[in-house]
Order: sequence, then structure tokens, then C-alpha cells
Amino acid sequence: MMRLACVLALAVGLLPAQAAKGIAGSAGGLKWTAPSRWKADPARPMRAATYRVPAAAGDQEAGECAVFFFGAGQGGGVQANIDRWIAQFSNPTKPKTAKQTINGIPVTTIDLSGTYKQSAGGPMSKTEDKPGYRLLGGIAEGTQANIFFKFTGPAKTVAAAEKEFEAVLKSIKKE
Repeated sequence: MMRLACVLALAVGLLPAQAAKGIAGSAGGLKWTAPSRWKADPARPMRAATYRVPAAAGDQEAGECAVFFFGAGQGGGVQANIDRWIAQFSNPTKPKTAKQTINGIPVTTIDLSGTYKQSAGGPMSKTEDKPGYRLLGGIAEGTQANIFFKFTGPAKTVAAAEKEFEAVLKSIKKE
């Protein structure tokens, strides 16, 4: 049975430990673990990782958790990114933000809903309105630079995976 699990894990590009415990990621001196049911997408510019989060029953689209790392001194500060995320919504709910320390690392979180203006690419690309979307975000203040965790998707899908997103943030540690 273990042999089959290893073969399956290798077939989807995971090491056996990752298949059982989640998908390990790291950037900027920090590491984290994403749930094994999330699927890692191929590499993309400016992203340390992108995870596809399965759609909740009744939702037509999956969620996406993008992890951004721009490099030392890049990507802007915590409040500038919170403001940028809020601006990506039309008529957003009042954002809920909080600050906490996880494994000695300051982390600011945000939760908001509304019509998400989903970008097809960089800051100058066209956007598509996605009503009924929700964003959960976490900004970890790493020793080398900030790491940005941005989870977006249909509200029901995000709600169904909210505890998993919280577990990703709780898993953040210094490398």
C-alpha cells in the first residue's frame, strides 16, 4: 500500500512526505505547507507558488491561492498591499484585518468580499468582474522580505477552505 502511495505521489510530482502532509513551499527565508488536496500550478512570474483550491459543491470555479515574493525591498509594505487588495473589489464589504505573530513572524490578515476585478495578467491588463467573490489574505513579514498569501475565489469555495488557508498561515516558519 505504501509503495502505491509513493508511486501515485511521484506521478503527480510530490515526494512521499508531501503527499501525506501537504505541499511544502518556501521563499524569502520563510517556508510553509499547503494542504495536499490543493494542487500546485506551474510556475508563474512574481509568484513563489500558486495553488488551485477545489470548488465547493455548487460553485463553478475553483479558488486560487497565490503566494507572491518579489525580493528584498520589493513588493511594497503591508498597508500598501492591503489597500491594493481592497481596490481589486467593486463595492467590497468592510474589510476585516488583524495582526498576529505566528512562530515569531508578524502576519497581517485580511478578509473581504464583493465583486472581484480579476486580472488576466499584470497591472495594466484587462479585468473580468467576478461577483460573489471573497479574498483571504496574509502578509508575512519575513527576514528577507514580505511574503504575500492571497486566496481568492467564489465565496462558498473560500469559506469551505478557510480553515485550510488558516493552517497554511499557521505553518509559516523561518527557514
